[in-house]
Amino acid sequence: MANKDKRGQAPGGGRDDIRDNTLIELEFGVSGMTCAACSARVERALSGTSGVTDASVNLATNRARVKVDPEHTTPEAVINAVKSAGYDVLPAELELSMTGMTCAACVARVERVLSEIPGVITVAVNLATERARIRYIKGAVEPAELITIIESAGYGATEILPDDAAAADREQEAREREARFQLRLFLIAAVFTIPLALPMVLEFVHMLLPGIWWEAWGRSVHHYLMNGYLQFVLGTVVQFGPGLQFYRGAYINLSHRTANMDVLVALGTSAAYLFSAYHTFVVEGALYYEAAAVIITLVILGRRLEAVAKGRTSEAIKRLMGLQPKTARIERNGIEVEVPVTEVILGDIVTVRPGERLPVDGEVVEGDSAVDESMLTGESLPVDKHPGDTVVAGTINKHGMLRFVATRVGRETALARIIKLVEDAQGSKAPIQRLADIVSGYFVQGVVIIAAGTFVAWYSLTRDINQALLSTVAVLVIACPCALGLATPTAIMVGTGKGAETGILIRGGEHLEKAHAVRVVVLDKTGTITRGEPKLTDVEVLPGAGFDETSLLALAAAVERNSEHPIAAAVVDEAQQRGLDLPPTEDFAAVAGRGVRARLQDHGEVLIGTPQFLRNEAVDTSPLEGAYTRLLEQGKTTILVSVEGKAVGVLAVADTVKEGARDAISELHHMGIEVVMITGDNRRTAETIGAEVGIDRILAEVLPEDKAEQVAQLKAEGKVVAMVGDGINDAPALATADLGIAIGTGTDVAMEAAGITLVSGDLRGVPAAIRLSKRTMSTIKQNLFWAFIYNSIGLPIAALGQLSPMVAGAAMAFSSVSVVTNSLLLKRFDPRRPAKA
Repeated sequence: MANKDKRGQAPGGGRDDIRDNTLIELEFGVSGMTCAACSARVERALSGTSGVTDASVNLATNRARVKVDPEHTTPEAVINAVKSAGYDVLPAELELSMTGMTCAACVARVERVLSEIPGVITVAVNLATERARIRYIKGAVEPAELITIIESAGYGATEILPDDAAAADREQEAREREARFQLRLFLIAAVFTIPLALPMVLEFVHMLLPGIWWEAWGRSVHHYLMNGYLQFVLGTVVQFGPGLQFYRGAYINLSHRTANMDVLVALGTSAAYLFSAYHTFVVEGALYYEAAAVIITLVILGRRLEAVAKGRTSEAIKRLMGLQPKTARIERNGIEVEVPVTEVILGDIVTVRPGERLPVDGEVVEGDSAVDESMLTGESLPVDKHPGDTVVAGTINKHGMLRFVATRVGRETALARIIKLVEDAQGSKAPIQRLADIVSGYFVQGVVIIAAGTFVAWYSLTRDINQALLSTVAVLVIACPCALGLATPTAIMVGTGKGAETGILIRGGEHLEKAHAVRVVVLDKTGTITRGEPKLTDVEVLPGAGFDETSLLALAAAVERNSEHPIAAAVVDEAQQRGLDLPPTEDFAAVAGRGVRARLQDHGEVLIGTPQFLRNEAVDTSPLEGAYTRLLEQGKTTILVSVEGKAVGVLAVADTVKEGARDAISELHHMGIEVVMITGDNRRTAETIGAEVGIDRILAEVLPEDKAEQVAQLKAEGKVVAMVGDGINDAPALATADLGIAIGTGTDVAMEAAGITLVSGDLRGVPAAIRLSKRTMSTIKQNLFWAFIYNSIGLPIAALGQLSPMVAGAAMAFSSVSVVTNSLLLKRFDPRRPAKA
């Protein structure tokens, strides 16, 4: 065992303890799960495995996430735990392009080296195509590690990145294949079930509409179809043809001493079928072939409808993947060529024509255009782009041609990160799901006990085995926990997908659930409420100075364009936006912390700066003191202008409020949420901004390191607190809050610390996220209500003999369909639209 890594890896592949000995998270698919009892059983099996610290299994996505201690378990033990529960693992797949292989011995060696790696399930290497396909457990081993091992064995390997659109197509094809399979079984079952159910239909019609038709042909058809041997043949085809899938599932579960919905359906229909067969061949009596066949047919129809409906819950991911162009037009060696988007590298110059989607993220170097960023922000208005502006993959170039340098490619683009974030969120569990998990984990066993008790009670009281059997079958069939397992994850999938469509990225179900309970929203000022960049707000000219507002601004901008100070930039930017011509200057000089001076041909020496700076140059500033003090009291940074030793005007610069900030805060107030602003600025400036947007409470002059402490104090008041910020110094506060909301125009660090990210930077996304959370939670509660109500009402009615097994089958089949359909209604909800008062 010498020289092995911490997970027992021998050095055959040259692997030198690539991983640290920390907890690792494994992620894989699980096949064979049909209801909440299945997911609960897999979760239980994983949690009971030595070395597993946390396990989460999602029925809607059929995926499991498991945190393990590599010192005490191996990926193989985790896989075996899933298989021991009667299910199979669907690992991740990696395709590599190989070099250096010359014969079958090379193939055998590569396969042997890779197969010895913990977490690798299967390896298939093809000498003819020089490719290797590896199935592995994500988290236990990563592609980069596998490539390193291959290279250490003497061969070359390069990862072939999957085509996202193709992957989505394969996923869609698998769903459609399952739906087609269930449809085929349903049609077969229906063909043989209709003759079985027809006698009952004829009797019912005869009671409602008696007439000559009954004597003419109805009675004879009824008599013919009631033949026990014919019914046996028809019932057998349905029972062991389309119904075989239930026996397979039941066998797997029972062999592991567990039960799921397959067990219930198999038990219920088998009881009716075998009892009927007994009356057909041994002792004459009532036949219930039609009950068993109708139940199987309806359950299969339910599975078909559920497969179609579940496929629609992940449409947000498919749409996002469809935004990624397959090719890009780039410059190589001075020539424009079209290459697969996977071949674009950092620094490439990419050209995008009008109407095309941008293939990667970048910075514009040439061209002016408007770009439709609605896929990212949810905002329909195009955004103007000029040289120096950033652009992102998946957005649409509307008008002019753009050339930009690629700054993020592949999995690092904003679109790829959004897709990953949405995938993670859709695979997560919300805390509210725990109740359903607990109930469904014991539900089937309880139903079997209730069914047995029903049979014993009915037979003991009435000695009527027919009534006892029908009631027992109804109990077994009505009680399916499928709807419980789908109630939460389907709503989470649709809710997070809807959020992504409107520029609200939610990292997981727990954050989506937490948002609806928020009672205090803390807003960072700079970059969140305000734009985070100074803007010229006032130009006031001293009467009789010989200038108007425009000429004074042009004069000041001509001097300030030589400075790199943020205030200077604000002055110059305003002049440029107004299209002013700036006269040339000479002898420019800056006095740190005081101001600037320069000489203009027609005006002589111009000074711009603080009152003290001008007074030191013998300028009388008293005529401007009133305007200066007034603007200063408004929280604005104010500077004076003099020409040839005479004061002529005042300029004021401020960090302006973002568009929509006032509306966002008003919406939060309407929702009964307290709004607090936190800032490091002085109290006067903070109170000015706070009054402008309607803030309830202001925390001013707070140091960056103290923001988290202030948030903690708000939490100590017993309220659920959300923190909204955009900077690196906001990250601790975002993590401290019950819910962190990052402005997407800010830093990656803030986004990583937050549970929700607003891509557009529009503060109105905060109330929108809370509205989305409220509606999603409402949907989940509705789903859980309907899931429980089916069983809570149906079980006692069935046990009391007041529910036909066929009606029970129909109710069970459509319970999960109704839950998924209710979740899909979330697609019609627009979280950006405030609720009507």
